Amino acid sequence: MTITHRQKPSGSTLSAVTNADGGGSSIDDKEPPKYHCDACSNDVTNTVRIRCADKDCPDFDLCVSCFCGGAEPVKHKTWHDYRIVKPHNFPIFSEDWDADEELLLIEAAEKMGIGNWQAIADYVGTKGKGECEQHYLDVYVSSPNWPLPRMNLKFETSEVECRERKRQRLQQSRGMTPRKPMSSQPNNAKPITSGPSFHEIQGYMPRRFEFETEYENDAEQFVKDMVFNDDDTEEEVDLKVMVLDIYNSRLDRRMERKNLVFERRWLDFKRMQAIERKRQKEEREIYNKTRVFCRLQTEADYDMFVKGLVKEQQLRDRIATLQEWRQAGLTTIRQGEHYEREKQNRLAQLKTFVSLSSERTGPSGSAQRNTYRQQLASLATSNGANYYRDRPTHSASTPTPTITAAAPSGGRKPANPLNIRDADGVHLLTEEEQVLCSTLRIMPRPYLVIKDTILKEYARLGYMKRRQCRSLIKIDVNKTSRIYDFFVESGWIKAFKDPATASAAVTATAPTPSSTTLPNSTSIQLPPVPTTSSSPSSNPPPVTTEPSADMATSEAAPTTNPIPTPLMTTEAN
Repeated sequence: MTITHRQKPSGSTLSAVTNADGGGSSIDDKEPPKYHCDACSNDVTNTVRIRCADKDCPDFDLCVSCFCGGAEPVKHKTWHDYRIVKPHNFPIFSEDWDADEELLLIEAAEKMGIGNWQAIADYVGTKGKGECEQHYLDVYVSSPNWPLPRMNLKFETSEVECRERKRQRLQQSRGMTPRKPMSSQPNNAKPITSGPSFHEIQGYMPRRFEFETEYENDAEQFVKDMVFNDDDTEEEVDLKVMVLDIYNSRLDRRMERKNLVFERRWLDFKRMQAIERKRQKEEREIYNKTRVFCRLQTEADYDMFVKGLVKEQQLRDRIATLQEWRQAGLTTIRQGEHYEREKQNRLAQLKTFVSLSSERTGPSGSAQRNTYRQQLASLATSNGANYYRDRPTHSASTPTPTITAAAPSGGRKPANPLNIRDADGVHLLTEEEQVLCSTLRIMPRPYLVIKDTILKEYARLGYMKRRQCRSLIKIDVNKTSRIYDFFVESGWIKAFKDPATASAAVTATAPTPSSTTLPNSTSIQLPPVPTTSSSPSSNPPPVTTEPSADMATSEAAPTTNPIPTPLMTTEAN
């Protein structure tokens, strides 16, 4: 039989010192003994054990598994006589005290002395200081047969109930929530399935009060090989003590989080799942984002805090909806409800059109899909009010109305300028840039990023189109256009002009000089007329043709168009 001792609440462990020859042992009497199997060393104090009754095996105990397996450690043989020793799980003098606890109380009072109730409670292990004192006074001191207790008491408590109560008291003494006793299943209850229990899902081991992966799970790696040697210097000892202090602080943080999990009952998987199902999507997102603050508040304060955030978000959403209705020109709740129904129907139709147009190929199908996507984006956001307010109206003569993109609202009231006086990076902007950022409601730092991006792209390409600027900067296209125009006006970039478009525009706007009528020719190409340096302000004379073969030029009345035309077409009289 191997005898060890229980662990005190303070954490100190008392162990038995057994002589090597087995002749005797020195045991501290401040802790009750614990029995272990001599074959597998399992604790058999609170369970059934087999004790050998042969004279060759004094104080020899086996657990039931080793006994059934025929274990023969040391001098024990399978044919030896044995006794079955069971724990005393039945009450004697009180329903909440079993026989084992009564024996421990008497042993502790004999060893520690009457009055040392804290040491007696530590010896019993499952009772507190006040419980031990009150039980001794009620059973022994107040007994009519004092100092003997009353021996004629009878109780109807079964051993199963008494054992379950003792287990609950043991868990309470360790600071853990006791398990609820299993109740009989009613006939109409749902049959039990073979699904995983809550501790298997969460990775929690209830028998050990531990998780498979603890907080700072590698904390023990730094102290597992630490040894204090006799030849350690003072600096080495101080360093090792410092490492142990750090390890203890990690254990404290681990215990704080573990206690938080137990207090908030987060291990109850079904309960937490039912609560999560009742919450809406936005509410779940707020709970997940603010869960880090639950350690700083009590459960009631944290719930009140999150409910306030949820209420705030609901008010913001309601205000945004009312503003959208107001932008659409709605004035009553009934109109708003009708508007929302129409908006949802419109969204459903557009989604159907997008799915149908995705099957089409070619430029027409791609353009139609882009149009549908633009309308979906405008309806999905608050710009849906602008779409319904500014959408084009189709005449009755149009047989098949064509769906067009939402027109921008030109009558919207501009937003108030943004105050950037104390913003970060405002000292890096000129006065004109500060006015631009305030008008467009852009903070200085994002504006500097936009400016750097545009100028780098302009330096790389050598030109910058307005369309390229819009695709490069993913913000409101109106703001991008304002920034592009500001850069052009400031001279930082030059406005891009297509050469083909520019020549066509010059040809369309320039007037064509009058042609000279020739009787016998249809088309004559004339050289450009040079201008004289002596009279730069005078206009060059126009070109005239004669019906002769030499085509002599003569002066005519001055005209207002000095641009020569390289090719002139004439018609015969």
